[in-house]
Amino acid sequence: MARTVVVSEAAETDLYELYTYIARHDAPERAQQVVRRIEQIIASLSTSPERGAVLPEFAAKVGEYREGFFKPCRIVYKVLSREVLVLLVADGRRDMDTLLQRRLLA
Repeated sequence: MARTVVVSEAAETDLYELYTYIARHDAPERAQQVVRRIEQIIASLSTSPERGAVLPEFAAKVGEYREGFFKPCRIVYKVLSREVLVLLVADGRRDMDTLLQRRLLA
């Protein structure tokens, strides 16, 4: 059963900021490639959201959060009965514990 993929406003902002950063520090073409690939991964969650790994930072407490990768980016999402909710797109080299707590547990 295909699920509807919903990208949160915060995750949309993450993608915009990622694009802006890459365009400024590398090239706009590279920024487009990265964001396009991440958007493809997000779209593919509609048919196979369980393929993502359980988010290790919250595995013991809150196992319903999963993640996909386009290294070094992490795409964090929650699988619901009829939807996949994308909550965060972030560079995995950031302080993920703090970011995840702030974004997911707030």
